[in-house]
Amino acid sequence: MSKIAFVFPGQGSQTVGMMKEFYNDYAVVRDVFKEADGALGFSLSGMCFEGPEDQLRLTYNTQPAILTCSIAAMKVLNEHGIKPDIVAGHSLGEYSALVAANAISFADAVRTVRKRGQFMQEAVPVGQGSMAAVLGLDGDMIVEICKNAEATTGKAVQAVNFNCPGQVVIAGTVEGVNKAIEYLKVAGAKRAILLPVSAPFHSSLMKPAAARLAEELKNVAFHDAQIPVVANVTANEVTAANEIQELLVEQAAAPVLWEKSVRNMIANGVTTFVEVGPGKVLTGFTKKIAKEFTALNVEDGVSLEKTLAYFKEVI
Repeated sequence: MSKIAFVFPGQGSQTVGMMKEFYNDYAVVRDVFKEADGALGFSLSGMCFEGPEDQLRLTYNTQPAILTCSIAAMKVLNEHGIKPDIVAGHSLGEYSALVAANAISFADAVRTVRKRGQFMQEAVPVGQGSMAAVLGLDGDMIVEICKNAEATTGKAVQAVNFNCPGQVVIAGTVEGVNKAIEYLKVAGAKRAILLPVSAPFHSSLMKPAAARLAEELKNVAFHDAQIPVVANVTANEVTAANEIQELLVEQAAAPVLWEKSVRNMIANGVTTFVEVGPGKVLTGFTKKIAKEFTALNVEDGVSLEKTLAYFKEVI
């Protein structure tokens, strides 16, 4: 039997005004934002709907904002009778996936990702870390080139997001990333684009953040997931509460194996992927990984209607 996967976006998909339409139209969405505001002790809803953009872009605001919007979009889908057989999320999105699988509570997730954003930002001073998207080179080659750049400069740089064929993100120190970009261009990379981020996420430089996150997660009640969650670190399904907690700690300073995650979901029977939350980044990745499968997204009324029409036709 074909399965439905809900996939949840990570940092970078935020925009001022996201989920405002759903907030106006659905009581269940208003309830989600009310719970988030209460858990955090400030108006996250106001920041999502009105900005200012420079505040929304701060990592410790962005992470709870995207998670809240993702869960709000999921509640809308649930109200229309659409539920997943399996879930996954890109980086921060893994926390949304765990809420969807009832492995952690929404309130705990919102509080935790705000702390996670703070720990990640504080692990590397602003201006010392960097990330870049590399297009048009094989992942294994990028890994080796980063190792060479790190050996040459003595500065950290690694491949950290294996997103889809032809797109890998690297992260590390400014010097390490710049040297790697030099080598990558010589090796034939089509493009290497510096990303507008404030920290080198998922690199070894995030180990101090992972250690602080481990302490924070001791205060979170974890439960066995009610549906399988595909973990970023392994690209495999996980349901056991203790393993989920361990993998979240590891995830902060380890690569995101997104392409492999999608391929493993397909191998386990997934034929339809629904990106739940702001943006269409993961939908784009899915189309590049496996264009023969269905990739939908839900972030507003138009995308919702398109998704509902699809399910009405196939069910």
